[in-house]
Amino acid sequence: MSTEQNAAAPRQTLSVTDACAMIVGLIVGAGIFGTPSIVAGAVGDSSMLYAVWIAGGIFSIIGALCYAELATAFPSAGGEYHFLQRAFGRSLAFLYGWARMTVIVAGSIAVFAYLFGDYLSRVINLGAYSSAIWAALVVMVLTFVNYRGIREGKATQNLFTVLEVGGLVLIIVAGLFFAAPPAATVPAVAGADQPWYMGAGIGSAMIFVLFTYGGWNDAAYISAEVRDRERNMARALLIAISVVAFLYVLVNFAYLKGLGYDQMARSNAVAADLLKTVWGPTGEKVIAIMIAIAALTSVNGSMIVGARSNYALGRDWPMLGYLGQWHEASGSPRNAMLVQGAIALALVGFGAIQNTGFKGLVEYSLPVFWGFFLLTGIALFVLRAKEPDAPRPFKVPFYPVVPAIFVLMCGYLLYSSLTYHRAHALVGLGVLAVGAVVLMVAKLKKQ
Repeated sequence: MSTEQNAAAPRQTLSVTDACAMIVGLIVGAGIFGTPSIVAGAVGDSSMLYAVWIAGGIFSIIGALCYAELATAFPSAGGEYHFLQRAFGRSLAFLYGWARMTVIVAGSIAVFAYLFGDYLSRVINLGAYSSAIWAALVVMVLTFVNYRGIREGKATQNLFTVLEVGGLVLIIVAGLFFAAPPAATVPAVAGADQPWYMGAGIGSAMIFVLFTYGGWNDAAYISAEVRDRERNMARALLIAISVVAFLYVLVNFAYLKGLGYDQMARSNAVAADLLKTVWGPTGEKVIAIMIAIAALTSVNGSMIVGARSNYALGRDWPMLGYLGQWHEASGSPRNAMLVQGAIALALVGFGAIQNTGFKGLVEYSLPVFWGFFLLTGIALFVLRAKEPDAPRPFKVPFYPVVPAIFVLMCGYLLYSSLTYHRAHALVGLGVLAVGAVVLMVAKLKKQ
């Protein structure tokens, strides 16, 4: 273990400004174009809408501080897989790797593919299952691209990031400065032709809010590269997540001002609806294309990272050795990429059959996600006890209060995801149960 740590220890070259820019880029993704309407429907009130988005930013800062300690004390490309293995052993780490392969990463790929489909259907509609068809096509095409070993260049990634942030700015400008006040609407009677998620509650809303803030757990991994990280890491996290929270609140304010609460809560492509209201069909199509490109970036990034974690799982467990093969000529874990694409495609089909699309797939993946986040928070306490002398360049401030808040919040979000979205949540947990069976078989074979 010490060899891996020494090999993985990077140089401290990033300033606070560099770190802030990287963290903002990691957090801001395509989710902000799809979740605000779901959150609005869940809380049912504009003041609560703003409150949950601000609370999401605060919780993200707390979680990022916990991950920063783990990442600087135990640097590893395995991330949570490594932390859990170190704290709880190989079996739990296997279940996490299985969950990443079948639920967490494959679920993210399917979620963003569906978001791509929702918005591109505003430009080219393929019929009743248009979103699902587009989602399936993008999963197949990008799986093939990454299977071939083709990588997007830095310039292309920068262009996608500019378009993504540009889409946010366009929404804010349109909603705040060009949208006419929406016509007054009569509040809908509860249960009368309402979307299923309306009135679901704060717990349900926070699940989607924190999905949109996702990325700070990856942001913690740059902590080892920040200059004077004992002081600057916390500053960078605080500044970056505060900037993102400010942007997200502004975007929601723009939606509310341009569409009104009722129309915002009922929309399945809220950004396109706002731009259509302000600039007509042309505005709708422009923003739809920009958001579709942003979703493609999220899909492609998830595929690259996910296939490599699946490859690592295959290397560690001989029973899954098929995944642990690297194709030298293409520089790609081809088998892991194909398996990942097949799972994501199956999830897209699941979303189409259930007729829940983007929302249903988020529900499918997040209970397992929050369960392992909870365990990672507990791992911080376990590793403090097991390895008290390990160097910790960055320590969570106000220990043990801050990590305890993180663990309690993860527990609440796990409970909320199971309570509010029981049917879809059980599917994700069922897949995890299959992983437990695979683990038992793997252990028997080894014996």
